[in-house]
Amino acid sequence: MKLAYLLNSYPLISTTFILREIQAIEAMGHPVERFALRHFDGNLVDPENIAEQGRTHYIITGSKSALIKDVLLVCVTRPLRVLKLLPLWWRVWRNAKRKFVQHVAYFIEALAFYRRATKLGIDHVHVHFSTNATTVAMFSRALGGPSYSFTVHGPDELVPREPAALSIREKAHHAAFIVAITRYCRGRLIEEAPDATDKIKVILCGIDLRNFQFDAPPPDAARIICIGRLCANKGQKHIPPAVAQVVGEFPELVVELIGSGEHRDLVQAGIEQYGLQDNVVLLGNVPEDRLRAGILDARALLLPSYAEGLPMVFMEAFAVGRPVLTTRITGHPELIDVECGWLFEPGDEDAIAEALRNVMRATNEERAAMAREGRRRVEERHDVRKTAAALIEAFEAATVQACSAK
Repeated sequence: MKLAYLLNSYPLISTTFILREIQAIEAMGHPVERFALRHFDGNLVDPENIAEQGRTHYIITGSKSALIKDVLLVCVTRPLRVLKLLPLWWRVWRNAKRKFVQHVAYFIEALAFYRRATKLGIDHVHVHFSTNATTVAMFSRALGGPSYSFTVHGPDELVPREPAALSIREKAHHAAFIVAITRYCRGRLIEEAPDATDKIKVILCGIDLRNFQFDAPPPDAARIICIGRLCANKGQKHIPPAVAQVVGEFPELVVELIGSGEHRDLVQAGIEQYGLQDNVVLLGNVPEDRLRAGILDARALLLPSYAEGLPMVFMEAFAVGRPVLTTRITGHPELIDVECGWLFEPGDEDAIAEALRNVMRATNEERAAMAREGRRRVEERHDVRKTAAALIEAFEAATVQACSAK
């Protein structure tokens, strides 16, 4: 079985979990060819990501003449397959109701990927996120290319009307299997693609626990960390009003926000409105090692999101023994409850304030118990070696099925 991963843009700072997944699969004896439609336009500073970029096959980035050559060769040598792809392409474009030029690009990318994957003898390709890279994998399969599977994370893939616009039903129909990262996600996928129910597997995202040293109880610090892009979905604008309710009792409380985004000015305005310059601190983006150190030095992790899949940072916080304060949405309650954190309704600043009071009032013994439970849960459910083994089993079954269908 020869495997490939296909991503839209890779590597990225935000796709470290995919790299860890690939590494775990390779550690189990299954080399993985990396494909991406394009490279990351920003600067990569992490040596590991720089090395990963060097071993990735790019469809668009690089020689345009090579891209044109691959497309023309497929059209000349497989004209009937190209013609048979057109009805599926038309249906996907019609579902999107927009972006004609982009869908022409997906068609071209699929022809090039089909040729390159075929030359390498790829048996199966896996894709993270059900967006354009999965479209390319589906079109390639329709041309006679490798079988494919894809992981759905949400929330953007599962918002109202978006699954139809993304042609989730068509992608599920042609896929060997679909991975949902939570039971909630699986339920939403069944609603959108009921005919593919038997194909939808819950395989949780994993982290490499060897990179996270358990430390319990959490330090008796007044420092809370919030990690995530500063945007509407993450709900950080509610942090200053919530902290303002708590600093009278806990003047030493400091909430540090790691990340950048379009809501930075909004959060900064809240800090200034409530006079919280010493209590709510915007740190911007930081290197991965500093991010991990930030979790380790914190009393707890806070993320007041409106929409999420299941953030990897929750698993990282639990791995080192830090409780999580977050919203009661999507798959969050599948991992977090009163034994290892606090849940509240999105946008409820009073509830965020109460969660902050609770974590500040918690004794060392209570926090140590929560730390142990959080670590137990990630060891049991989110060890990347276990999730990689589940994926390999599914890849092998898909490859056998594809071979028997020929």
